[in-house]
Amino acid sequence: MSNPGLDAWLASPQGRYVLDWEMQQVDAAVTDIFGFNALQIGLPQCDLLRANRMSMRRKAGQTGPVDVFCTPGALPIAGQSIDLVVLPHVLEFAEDPQQILREIERILMPEGQLIITGFNPLSLWGLKRQAKRSQDFPWNGSYLSPTRLRDWLKELGFAVERSQFGCYAPPCEQQTWLQRWHFTESAGRRWWKFSGAVYMLRAVKRVHSMRLITPNWRDQSVRAKALRPIAQKESHGD
Repeated sequence: MSNPGLDAWLASPQGRYVLDWEMQQVDAAVTDIFGFNALQIGLPQCDLLRANRMSMRRKAGQTGPVDVFCTPGALPIAGQSIDLVVLPHVLEFAEDPQQILREIERILMPEGQLIITGFNPLSLWGLKRQAKRSQDFPWNGSYLSPTRLRDWLKELGFAVERSQFGCYAPPCEQQTWLQRWHFTESAGRRWWKFSGAVYMLRAVKRVHSMRLITPNWRDQSVRAKALRPIAQKESHGD
């Protein structure tokens, strides 16, 4: 999965503006997630596991400085072996995002956590993507709404525990203009919360265990009813 212009965008005012917000949110989210194995899939240029304290923190992907070279839809990782997955801007640039989510569900431990960041189609940035029709990052993706992601995650047994939106400034290319639009951050969080350029979802893999219902053997009436057919059979045999 190659994104033309990704490295240049990451170094641009736009890229720094988005990544500063995302790094801050992901740092706060992963710092209190415990376990043994954490995995970041995609965007290896950024260390989104830096604030996590698990002993094994690895990056997976198709390009860049990764520890596991693979496609996100076919992870060479054992099932139920990962406690935390961070998925930054992968789904909206994938041919089959649902397959990636199925793979993540497979490798996550029960109660394992998944953190997703993505571009919001219901934002000024989403409108620019529709108008620009560029093949460069980040305008070459198929942005997924948080509502659709919630539905997909629910089908896989995930519970979304937290969602946040950020970056309310228009997609200006110059740092000066991004600073001039800084007042929209507080206004956006207060008045049009769901129109931020990017979002972060935090979900937990829920596994509903089966409970075996057995008779209450301490109840004499239950015991008598359970043993009655045996007693009747013995009496007929006599």
